[in-house]
Amino acid sequence: MTSLPLALPQRSVPVKPFFNRSPAASAEAPVFAARPDRDVLAFDPRGGTATFGGPGTLAVKGLQKSYRGRTVVHDAALNVRAGEAVGLLGPNGAGKTTIFYMITGLVSADRGLISLDGHDVTNLPMYRRARLGIGYLPQEASIFRGLNVEDNIRAVLEIVEPSRKERERKLDALLDEFNITRLRKAPSIALSGGERRRCEIARALAGEPTFMLLDEPFAGIDPIAVGDIQNLVRHLTRRGIGVLITDHNVRETLGLIDRAYIIHSGRVLTEGHPDEIVANEEVRRLYLGEDFRL
Repeated sequence: MTSLPLALPQRSVPVKPFFNRSPAASAEAPVFAARPDRDVLAFDPRGGTATFGGPGTLAVKGLQKSYRGRTVVHDAALNVRAGEAVGLLGPNGAGKTTIFYMITGLVSADRGLISLDGHDVTNLPMYRRARLGIGYLPQEASIFRGLNVEDNIRAVLEIVEPSRKERERKLDALLDEFNITRLRKAPSIALSGGERRRCEIARALAGEPTFMLLDEPFAGIDPIAVGDIQNLVRHLTRRGIGVLITDHNVRETLGLIDRAYIIHSGRVLTEGHPDEIVANEEVRRLYLGEDFRL
């Protein structure tokens, strides 16, 4: 399983399914409650001293990474707030995936700081960051091909929830929330691209992350399922989850996010609202092209 296992607290508020919902019903989607099990002061490797970013924020600054003397990320800085969708965009080889890997802990940063809720997590291992609320869904299919849909989700719940009764309750709630109850016994290998993504994200949410990093969420998705994935991301932000997205489908991503960072040659070229990004002459020259339109 590539998506990160996350600590799962008790949750008593039911969550309504977001697929096939009316706009009025969608507006009622609950926001995650505070996580009392997350004592950020207890895990800070420097004694719990606050760094930057503040509560409800995932932030990085001065991030740098080199391979064999070649710097692939240089002095990168960005932040994502709870309930916000942010894009990390740029050409191939710009350093987007490396930034993702450093935030999740898959790759260590040579320099810089990574902050969760205003506290330094730069040197924490991947599993500690996951338990504290950083979820990650990779570009590659991460579904367990030998399991059916419900067992994919149950596999995470068995790690983080000791009560069998509570595991089954949460499993049913996630299947219902993502409108995949009818697929619960379906072999995962038989799912369509959109169904697979829903299953993968439902599984990631078994641990209730406060931030989700989505690497190429539109990859391998048929055009008809693009809207499905966009609705899914909007649902995450309505739940109060901060979402960081990188994808080569620029138009679909810009139409979904609140802000974007443009990465070029390992550096943050600019940051802003999608309209500001599209209007930026340097971004058009180096990345989007002069004829690009939203």
